[in-house]
Amino acid sequence: MKPSLVNHEELVEKISRKLIEANSILRQEILQQLLSYDGPFSDVLRRNAEVAKNKDLPLCQDTGFVEFFIFTPPNVVFEKPIQEICDEAVFRAYSSKPYRFSIVSDPLYERKNTQTNTPSICHVFHWSREKVQIRFLIKGGGSENLTTLFMLSPTSGEEELIDKLTAHVYMHGSKGCPPLRIGVGIGGSADKALVLSKLALTYAFDEEIPYPRYVELEQKTLKKLNELRIGFQGLGIGPTVFSVRILHYPVHIANLPVAVSFDCYLSRIGVVKFEPVRIESW
Repeated sequence: MKPSLVNHEELVEKISRKLIEANSILRQEILQQLLSYDGPFSDVLRRNAEVAKNKDLPLCQDTGFVEFFIFTPPNVVFEKPIQEICDEAVFRAYSSKPYRFSIVSDPLYERKNTQTNTPSICHVFHWSREKVQIRFLIKGGGSENLTTLFMLSPTSGEEELIDKLTAHVYMHGSKGCPPLRIGVGIGGSADKALVLSKLALTYAFDEEIPYPRYVELEQKTLKKLNELRIGFQGLGIGPTVFSVRILHYPVHIANLPVAVSFDCYLSRIGVVKFEPVRIESW
């Protein structure tokens, strides 16, 4: 298989444009949910979305940190390290608009702002397809604080899993700017489950997974969580959760890690697809 090349500048520009779009324009499936809500502050939420789109302003003051999931064929050569490419795209987007820089360089001591909103978080996966696909998630601090990991007994079943998720959302769901999108990662290891739960948040409502039992589990969990009636912005009216997406992975016989990640109602996600140029003279 001949190698292919990804042009650094083209990829940075594509990612940067997508980040600006995600920060300013509510996705259609989320907008439809917002238009169907007529409870408290519905007019304010709609006006916020309209102003952000028309005036090229951020949908939320917390423009978050950016987490990337890079899927690349093994024969692709990037002109620069993918971390540098993603960070350059983030800085280009965030410095060209009135977005807040939210990253501090040291997590425990000085906590000095990097003034670039970088580094971003990058996860790289190899796959057998020919194109590069980069999914991203713009994550606010409030919903990120709700992330949790359960190390369940390997004998646990579906009912216990749903009960754990429901109890966690009941206790903390109102802090994440609901209606929430819930990403669940099951299996692998503790860290694999957490990555899967974040990756699950990058899926649109209509993106299907080819596992009927897990699709059914998603629907059961969604129904149970919406019975909590936390509602829009925690005011008790409207849905508590927009969607539940579950990704899974094989696991050790003695383990059952379950990670849960949350996204606020704005759901600032995106997908960048890029076709590398084949290097014929290699």
